[in-house]
Amino acid sequence: MPDPVIVAGAGPTGLMLAAELGLAGVPVVLLERRATVPTWSQTFGFHLSSQQMFRQRGLDKFDGAGRFPSFDWGFPGLTNAEPEKFPIVFPQRRVEKLLADRVAELGVPTRRGHEVVGVEADAEGVTVTVNGPDGEYTVRGSYLVGCDGGRSVVRKAVGIGFPGTEATLSGRTGDVEILNEEYRNGIGSPFFPTGLAATVQNPDDPSLSRATVVEFTAERPPDEVPITVEEFVAAFERVSGITLKVAGSPWLTRFGDATRLAERYREGRVFLAGDSAHIHFASAGQGLNTGIQDAVNLGWKLASVLRGWSGDELLDTYQQERLPIGREVTVYPQVQMSLLHPADKAGPLREFIAALTQFEEVRRYLIDRATGTGIRYPMVYDGKPAPEHSLLGLRVPDLPLVTEDGPTSLAVLLQSGYGLLVLTGDGAADEVAGPWRDRLKVVRATSIEGFEDGALLVRPDGYVAYAGSGADDVLPAALLTWFGQPAAGRAV
Repeated sequence: MPDPVIVAGAGPTGLMLAAELGLAGVPVVLLERRATVPTWSQTFGFHLSSQQMFRQRGLDKFDGAGRFPSFDWGFPGLTNAEPEKFPIVFPQRRVEKLLADRVAELGVPTRRGHEVVGVEADAEGVTVTVNGPDGEYTVRGSYLVGCDGGRSVVRKAVGIGFPGTEATLSGRTGDVEILNEEYRNGIGSPFFPTGLAATVQNPDDPSLSRATVVEFTAERPPDEVPITVEEFVAAFERVSGITLKVAGSPWLTRFGDATRLAERYREGRVFLAGDSAHIHFASAGQGLNTGIQDAVNLGWKLASVLRGWSGDELLDTYQQERLPIGREVTVYPQVQMSLLHPADKAGPLREFIAALTQFEEVRRYLIDRATGTGIRYPMVYDGKPAPEHSLLGLRVPDLPLVTEDGPTSLAVLLQSGYGLLVLTGDGAADEVAGPWRDRLKVVRATSIEGFEDGALLVRPDGYVAYAGSGADDVLPAALLTWFGQPAAGRAV
């Protein structure tokens, strides 16, 4: 049994990673510095790509979750575009509860109140020093993944740079009990000359409102100064001219628009995921979505290496695939902010962008980028790109199919966490896949709705690694790349 993977941070990213590793049977130590589970939600929107990911793990338990009635993804003119891709109203607290329940079901304990304070890595593993309720101790792991936020102790300990820009604005948000009934669920347009201000009913507690105010040019108070209701109300009035009457608040926080991207996502046996690798202005709920996708990309790769199926080069593909996505995600909010401030330049720019969004290809590009549904990983085998296919490199859609066991779908077949090869051809690809059957689910289907070719290879994270006849030399190359060398005695 290998040493466990140590995961620092039990937010959505860390929980998702622990769930992926637990599903693969990999031992995990999950450390969280906070002693208790947060009772508030940082965001209320859950994007389509994460919904699809949860569906592929049997976690799509979104009972009662409605879709946002309108959503512009941070761009004017997109409000009524592709409403089927609007996020669902599913607060982060509920996302974390779903993942925490899955982690517990898989037998992975969460050590709350245990904070990483030191990291020593070598060629064979990582030793982590932890400050827990009973004092300091060390834990040895095969790998360490820092999912511990923008101020990541893990990232700093291994010397990974975090370049970017400092915050230029002062934001405050929280859950407040507003006594002015007319302001509990909206104040009209959120745009004001000096900033933004908005309220919306809290879906977790209808007696509370989520209120947010952003001052474009005000200086942000020092972090060590606790935020108060009085400070929040005063900032809201400065921006909007509205005096909120607030009875109390269970949670308030400050935020800015600092934008930073880790120089690399890996340092030997240490990896970064989620906010420890990328931070940006909280726009359109992208942070939660990106962190979950980081975790799912990394989880199955770590599991494959620890099971002895793949070599270390598979782990390098985590950075190769996710660092460019992190770069895109940090650029997107900066563009959005330029549409808001300064006002004399933002107005004409908004008008210009609104005109561009009337073109369908522009709308699709912006929405696919904001939701993560447009992510397409390059599939290169033996130094050559795989033959083009409309599905190649994309997350596989949840296509219905019929097998000898009856009707099912691709998402259901992925719930085991294994890779998937679906065959509809004459059997040639079945022989090719034989040596990998210990790590790959091979399914023969009479038909796949919308797919006419003979073989569809899907990685455990749901991305299509091969789509074609199955009778070429590309399929075995794809199997070698993503599923490693077959066991001894199994010929390729």
